[in-house]
Amino acid sequence: MPKEPMRIAVLSDIHANFPALCVALELAAAAGADQVLCAGDLVGGGPHPTEVVRLLMEQRLPAVAGNVDRKVCALASDPKGRRRARLHKKRAPLAWTAEALGTAELAWMAALPKALRLFVAGSEVLVVHGSPLADTDYIFPSITEPALLGKLGAERPAVLACGHSHIPFARTVAGVLVVNGGSVGRPVDGDPRGSFALADLREGAPPRARIVRFSYPVESVVADLKKRKVPRAMPEDLVRGMRW
Repeated sequence: MPKEPMRIAVLSDIHANFPALCVALELAAAAGADQVLCAGDLVGGGPHPTEVVRLLMEQRLPAVAGNVDRKVCALASDPKGRRRARLHKKRAPLAWTAEALGTAELAWMAALPKALRLFVAGSEVLVVHGSPLADTDYIFPSITEPALLGKLGAERPAVLACGHSHIPFARTVAGVLVVNGGSVGRPVDGDPRGSFALADLREGAPPRARIVRFSYPVESVVADLKKRKVPRAMPEDLVRGMRW
C-alpha cells in the first residue's frame, strides 16, 4: 500500500514583514503542510524584525541564515561597527535592525546554520539561502544542468530549497527539484503579493512543487515603516512589488 505523501512549505525572504509571515503560515497550515522550512533573510528592511523572529522561535521552525541575517548578527556583536553603520546610508537599515532585536532573538539568529539537510518521505531535502556555494550566490529559474551541478558539487538531494533572488519558481534540473519560494515579505517580480512554495514528496515518486501567491495588508506595513522610522524605507517597493 503506497505511503501518504509529505507536504513541506518553503518560506524565504520574509524581511521583517510580520503580517505577510502570518498570512503565509496560515495558508501553509490550511494547505496541509506537514513541515514549514525557512530559507533565510528573516529580517532586514522591514519594520517588524522582533515580531518575525519571535514567532519563528515560538513555532520552532527549521531555518537557515540568510546573508542579511548574517550581517545583522555581525553588527550586533560589534558596537563600534553598529555606530559606523548608522552613519552609512546603505548599511543604516542593518544597524536599525540590529538595535531593534533583543538579546534572545539575536542569539537565536546567530545560531542558525548555513544549510539544513532533512529526510522527508525517504528523500533528502537541502535548504540553503542563496546556493550551496554561498548565501550571496543566486539560483535563477534559467539555471542550466551544468551550472546547477557545479553549485551542488557532490551533493545530490531530491529537493534543493533556496531563496535570495526573490523570484519564485519550481523546476527539476539534473534530476533535482529546485524550489525557490520567492519572497514572503518583499516581492520583486512586479506582483506585490507575497509568495512561498509547497512541495509534495512521496516514496517511490518524483517530488513535485507549486508556488502560492497571497495578498496581505500592505498598507499596515507601509504605515509601520514610517511610524518606526526604518532607515531608507521604500514603501513603494512593497506597493508595486518590485525594486525602484
